[in-house]
Amino acid sequence: MLDPKLVRTRPVEVAEQLKRRGFQLDVSLVESLESRRKEIQVRTQQLQNERKVGSKKFGQLKAKGEDISELKAEMDRLAEEVKKAEAELNEVQAQWQDLMLGVPNIPHESVPEGETEDDNEEIRRWGEPKQLSFEPKDHEALAEKQGWMDFNSAAKLTGSRFIVLRGPIAKLHRALTQFMMNTHANEHDYEEIYVPYIVNDDTLKGTGQLPKFGEDLFKIEHDPDSGKDYYLIPTAEVPVTNMVRDEIVDADQLPMRFVCHSPCFRSEAGSAGRDTRGMIRQHQFDKVELLHIVKPDESFAALEELIGNAEKILQLLELPYRVVSLCGGDLGFGATKTYDIEVWLPGQNKYREISSCSNTLDFQARRMQARWRNPETGKPELLHTLNGSGLAVGRTLIAVLENYQDETGRVHIPKVLQPYMGGLEVIE
Repeated sequence: MLDPKLVRTRPVEVAEQLKRRGFQLDVSLVESLESRRKEIQVRTQQLQNERKVGSKKFGQLKAKGEDISELKAEMDRLAEEVKKAEAELNEVQAQWQDLMLGVPNIPHESVPEGETEDDNEEIRRWGEPKQLSFEPKDHEALAEKQGWMDFNSAAKLTGSRFIVLRGPIAKLHRALTQFMMNTHANEHDYEEIYVPYIVNDDTLKGTGQLPKFGEDLFKIEHDPDSGKDYYLIPTAEVPVTNMVRDEIVDADQLPMRFVCHSPCFRSEAGSAGRDTRGMIRQHQFDKVELLHIVKPDESFAALEELIGNAEKILQLLELPYRVVSLCGGDLGFGATKTYDIEVWLPGQNKYREISSCSNTLDFQARRMQARWRNPETGKPELLHTLNGSGLAVGRTLIAVLENYQDETGRVHIPKVLQPYMGGLEVIE
């Protein structure tokens, strides 16, 4: 959530900044709600002052034994007026809260101008796509024929956009997960963490998925004990980041760096017809997520470190990739700046996203009331939160299959993964 004071006092400036990401802030609504809030607040304070004066007079008259019936009637009227004014104020504040929950983060000044992914700015490349002497197959053609990817069984068990992995591919999927987790925990100094895969609506509001993106979630009807709705997590970012919700963290606990492997569940609402073949866009997939929770002056340095940690996985796997800075129109809801890593897929003859690393500044922290105590002032201040994939396991599996295939349809195992595969060098 943006700073309400900023939006109230400089709505036109905020609206101009949000245009960079294609969002139209209703300035007239902001000004109308703020005007009403001020008016009702002034009226409420006046009525409360009148009640205070009346209460004092009431006590004095009663002590003297004088007639208080007329004053009592006036006090009752004031009490009713205060009640109405407070209800009006609560209604305006609720409208303001609803408005603010739907406003995205402001793009950082370094974010490229643009409306779609075509306007994203390439930052760097690593590795050169292999020049294959044969027509490369895509991952589906490589694996489904062998029965390693079983879409039919998944459709029978659940429905479309799910998959059953079998045999060596299931083992390779597990090997990739363990390799990523070990690298980040042992070499990049992240704390490994395990979290619930089901969360409540407050948790999803904290990181910005609710209320705006409810249709993208898998909802479980309410828990009979608490009365709350439950949801399957769309990413481990949601539960891990919310661990600091409503907390005041000591400065010596920062920075916090977490790595978490989890399945991710997404309804993919509005993506009909996009990447329906193979494993590119699934309703359920695994991801190794990296989270940084830091002091405000450290967040952009943390973003560079985060993207570097994610890139290291691809470098160790010797998979060519490029890093792009997302333009304003392609930014996620809570991000002020995002880098995407796109890995080379020979079967598609193009780079495809395998990781997004974002700095949200205090956007999520304000929604969660996640703070740290600044030792210089002794006062609580909002934290900054960052998240990124390190990496999406399924897409990394795809990249390994397509980049390490040979003309016979065999898949060679990257050297760093062979210890996790029991020494297996080739899948055939």
